[in-house]
Amino acid sequence: MTTDDTPIRPDAPDATDLHAPDSVGAWLVRLLKGIAVGVGFILPGLSGGVLAVIFKIYDPLIKFLANPLKNFVRQVKYFLPVGIGGIIGVVLFSIVVAAAFGRYEAAFVCLFIGFVIGTFPSLWRQAGKKGRAAKHWVILAVSVAVIFAIMLAGGGLNLQVPPSIPVWLGSGALIGLGVIVPGMSPSNFLIYFGLYDKMAEGIKDFDPSVFIPLGIGLVLCVVLFAKAANWGFERHYAGMYHFILGMVAGSSLAIFPTVVFAPDAIEKSGLGMGAFLASCAVMLALGVLASWLFSKVEDRYASERDAIDAG
Repeated sequence: MTTDDTPIRPDAPDATDLHAPDSVGAWLVRLLKGIAVGVGFILPGLSGGVLAVIFKIYDPLIKFLANPLKNFVRQVKYFLPVGIGGIIGVVLFSIVVAAAFGRYEAAFVCLFIGFVIGTFPSLWRQAGKKGRAAKHWVILAVSVAVIFAIMLAGGGLNLQVPPSIPVWLGSGALIGLGVIVPGMSPSNFLIYFGLYDKMAEGIKDFDPSVFIPLGIGLVLCVVLFAKAANWGFERHYAGMYHFILGMVAGSSLAIFPTVVFAPDAIEKSGLGMGAFLASCAVMLALGVLASWLFSKVEDRYASERDAIDAG
């Protein structure tokens, strides 16, 4: 809201005007979000869906996929940088994985967990925006316990599934579930099945027999389940958000025993105990700081998304 003391630039676009030009800053912010979400797709312990929630693109993405014809052109323009960023994040991090991720896995994961910690207060407020009853506390607690138990149990698996086109289709669908169900880490399951390093190599080398079925499986899964997720948000907003909040919290907690402090984590890093803990702490702090700074930038461009939803 403006007052008489607040000057209004005559050339400033109206945030409620659906035809106002997209600002460069907002476009770049969404590109960076897409890169982070893309990294989340393949970073062990994390979920692209979690990062989509954190960066406030989960709800609008689900709404768009559930009703793709509503404001179609505006929606595509809005999500285009997110999609480009997602591809960049997946490809770049696949190169990192192939080159040196094994040694720096714990540090990378701590950086992204810092992102989660930095935005958790915002997620908590978002979950309670329409009220918080006793049943929502139950949903929160159960979802924390379930995802924590699943990830903890899965950490002991060591299967070897031979790669094939049907397997990559299924792997893509698994990644798609990581979008629809924030907190679920598809990469962890791919590691358990012995497919993670093969997937990273295939993406890095632009192997069509890997990335094409992966992409098809991902898109089909997301499109098929988007309407169900959107229905859940429309009918049970508080319950859905507390479920997501629990998945985010539970999966984040489970990352520490399953990834950061895995039995061979310190050995793989090539560091001593003190240096290993210090590097993890520094990366965690950097993630929290980056998340806080990013949220400040995000708030500047929130009105552009609101304008699309209002239309």
